[in-house]
Amino acid sequence: MAVKIRLKRMGAKKSPFYRIVVADSRSPRDGRQLETVGTYNPVSEPAEVKIDEELALKWLKDGAKPSDTVRNLFSKAGIMEKFHNEKLKK
Repeated sequence: MAVKIRLKRMGAKKSPFYRIVVADSRSPRDGRQLETVGTYNPVSEPAEVKIDEELALKWLKDGAKPSDTVRNLFSKAGIMEKFHNEKLKK
């Protein structure tokens, strides 16, 4: 099963709110998910991002591929750097 870490859109029309979820790559955007890793609110000033770092690193180690947007959010939070450093230590 190909697993991706991606955004699941929530919230009302014209006021999006996203959950960062781990899902099968074949499932629809707002469909079934395996686990929720965090949230992202682009409407608030500044944009609000909450990520469970341990859970995100666990899924990255297990081979889940982040989408482009999630990769950018993880990079800003420093998660991608930690993941690459752990990968190089092995």
